[in-house]
Amino acid sequence: MPIVDVHAHVGRWQFHLTCGDADENLRLMDRYGIDVQLVSASEAVVYDAVAGNAALMKELASRPRLYGYAVVNPNRIEESAADLGRCLDSGRFVGAKIHTHYPGRLPGSREMAEAFDVVAEAGVPLLLHTWGREVTQLPDMVAARPGLRVVMGHAGGDAWREAAHAAASCEGLYLEHCRTAADAGRVAYAREAGVPVERMLFGTDATLIDPCWSLGVLRDAGFTPAELDRVLWRNAAELFGLEVPV
Repeated sequence: MPIVDVHAHVGRWQFHLTCGDADENLRLMDRYGIDVQLVSASEAVVYDAVAGNAALMKELASRPRLYGYAVVNPNRIEESAADLGRCLDSGRFVGAKIHTHYPGRLPGSREMAEAFDVVAEAGVPLLLHTWGREVTQLPDMVAARPGLRVVMGHAGGDAWREAAHAAASCEGLYLEHCRTAADAGRVAYAREAGVPVERMLFGTDATLIDPCWSLGVLRDAGFTPAELDRVLWRNAAELFGLEVPV
């Protein structure tokens, strides 16, 4: 079946890694059978959102298997709102991405609330970096913005239990479980908490993390073939409006 990776990046990081340009993304996609990948620019995440988004737009122009997230910086909200519009107008961006720790703005802050407003007005899904108990504030933030859909990147990280209950309580929250620690049972926990399979997505954090980690987590999660069909691609195709070759 097809595979859509909803959490990946293009570009170099400050860590000691060999990842680089978008061709490395495509190499890993080919290795693991990933058909479509949604990416943000590492430069946009850690340094300059506008410049990073512009550089990513050029990379996407010649790589139809990659689609972009426009990074929104909560500290420069007016600038980011205008830039999000430019990115979406290009036709190659399908959502927004907000990190929490690099800009230093967590859910509950005024700046993050304003950033959520910008994404909600744009009408696209949001991939939010989540790592910590602040995920408990997300149901109220999403419910206050009808139509906003938020993918909880890393499914809360070390707060994956709290993230599971948050997602179970709010129809606008989705879980995506990539991280470097493959904690046993976290997908099963989310299902027992009441998160439907229709709101679970596949992500890898490539090229920071090799996709084999996330594929292994899915292998051990006990999904039926019909459920895997939804998690690996169909949920993402519906959420982001993607045309995925079957």
